Amino acid sequence: MMHQGRKISITRTLITGAGAAGMLAAYSASLCGNEVIIIEKNPFPGKKLRITGKGRCNITNNSDIQNILNNVTGNAKFLYPSLMSFSAPQIIDFFHSIGLMTKTERGGRVFPLSDSAHDATDAIYNELKKRGVKFCFNKTVNSLIIENNTAKGIITKDKTQYMADRVILCTGGATYPSTGSDGEGYKLAAQAGHTIIDLKPGLVPLEIKEDWISSLMGLSLRNVNLRAIAGDKLIFNEIGEMLFTHFGISGPLVLSLSSDLPNKPDDEEVYLYIDLKPALDSDTLDRRIIRDFEKNKNRIFANSLDALLPKKMIPVILSLSGIDKEKQVNTITKDERRILLDLLKNFRMTYKKARPLEEAIITKGGICLSEVNPRTLESKLVKNLYFAGEILDLDARTGGYNLTIAFSTGYKAGMMS
Repeated sequence: MMHQGRKISITRTLITGAGAAGMLAAYSASLCGNEVIIIEKNPFPGKKLRITGKGRCNITNNSDIQNILNNVTGNAKFLYPSLMSFSAPQIIDFFHSIGLMTKTERGGRVFPLSDSAHDATDAIYNELKKRGVKFCFNKTVNSLIIENNTAKGIITKDKTQYMADRVILCTGGATYPSTGSDGEGYKLAAQAGHTIIDLKPGLVPLEIKEDWISSLMGLSLRNVNLRAIAGDKLIFNEIGEMLFTHFGISGPLVLSLSSDLPNKPDDEEVYLYIDLKPALDSDTLDRRIIRDFEKNKNRIFANSLDALLPKKMIPVILSLSGIDKEKQVNTITKDERRILLDLLKNFRMTYKKARPLEEAIITKGGICLSEVNPRTLESKLVKNLYFAGEILDLDARTGGYNLTIAFSTGYKAGMMS
């Protein structure tokens, strides 16, 4: 069957998307001696990669395969063959081999030594150009060319045909649509007959029900403990950093928590608790409060909490405590002090829902993995069609794990099986 188009370009491996997965697919394909073309809708590669890790690019997590799998929030077993081919040590070695030095920080997080996501992206791009990979920028894929149940190429929106021996879809998810990750790849996969698991936000800020939440907007907390409890089940418990917003909470701790929460709670309320002083047990903190009160015994309660709390948080704590803010500190009772202590150790919020998909860092859901061969990442439905990266129903917690998925599956998909 002939397809109408103005131009025809023939290559061996055709990749849609010049992100983390697409560029690593191009790299491994070039290692196999393939002629490679990457079709990219943006005018330059790695637009989303350049903003990852707050512009620092958390390349991977310097840990073993089991730890990486433990931090994949679903379908971890599917990822195993990819990690066996290209896991954290190989990812780090790859970047070193192309001239990008790295460093390992808290929790095994690996970053470029320069702290620049642009440097990481440019290092891959320059290596691919050296290897003869061709880039076609400002091109949007409109449809796949499938003949006799075999992928033969793609057609772009300007009706250019690109024919290939195999096609690898690395178009990303549906988050940060301004970077080109706008969900178009799911439509292409569906065109090939693939099932798309419902798309949901992952690593996303959370909305909180309490009205006072907006008064804390902009407040950042460090070294606090955040717990989440649904019914009588503890579903999250970690120490780190978080941020209050006009609608709720965000920051590293909250993004990690979001992976373990439903988008919207059902019948059961989900309560979030902040321990503002996790380094102190309750008795030690109580003694600290007593000492502070003794130093400020002639002050009113409202003016006695500066050493314990960020200024922005004091009015909320005062209100929630129910203690008269004009009461002199030396008249506060033991029971009232216990109320304050409980607020400091168990500052409670009620989870409302996750923010929209467009505000998420990653997409949960995607191409149904039962329709993809984990050993090759080839479609089980259409021959010579492959998938890698966020387009797959794979996601993980924060800490470099999601880029590990992208790099690892990209590398695997680009290999000649």
